[in-house]
Amino acid sequence: MIVRLRGEVIEVIQGRIVVDCNGVGYEALVPESTRLPLVGERADLFTRHIIREDAQFLVGFVSDSDRRLFDLLTEVKGCGPKISLQIISDLGTETTLNAIAVEDPRILTKATGVGPRLAERIVVELKEKVRQETFVRKVSAVVAGGPTPANDELVEALMALGYRRQEAETAATSVSPDSGSVEERLRLALQRLAK
Repeated sequence: MIVRLRGEVIEVIQGRIVVDCNGVGYEALVPESTRLPLVGERADLFTRHIIREDAQFLVGFVSDSDRRLFDLLTEVKGCGPKISLQIISDLGTETTLNAIAVEDPRILTKATGVGPRLAERIVVELKEKVRQETFVRKVSAVVAGGPTPANDELVEALMALGYRRQEAETAATSVSPDSGSVEERLRLALQRLAK
């Protein structure tokens, strides 16, 4: 079972990355919402090795929490690895977790391949697990100096401007919550993203 890849990126294609680990190139499917390292840079991916009768493939994530969400989604009947990956690609990790936690399946239907029945099933089966996961993530983020509830609004504003969740969260954590109004923090975050 392959659970982690560390090495040099040798190829990045939409939704896929190839990482050279000591001379062996591993291809992994990745959420399109993920900000990936460039060719020649080092990658450190948390992976899931999916084995089926007719195929084997790796799915890679930049954080263990993204991989945990993928694992939760794949527990739901009718939500296999490809649909789970598509949900994370289309909606991002935080939006997916929030939609489940607040029991709003309509948000989940915005992901390609997710109809109302599947969205409802995801919410019903995962809401308690996700609420616990969200709580743990917020506590961990505060302890580690990551995104705080005060920056959630800033992250949403950056995403509304077209930035991916990973970029928005990185920019939001670089701006102090005490830097003024949301508008002022948004201006500072945009300056950092422009560099």
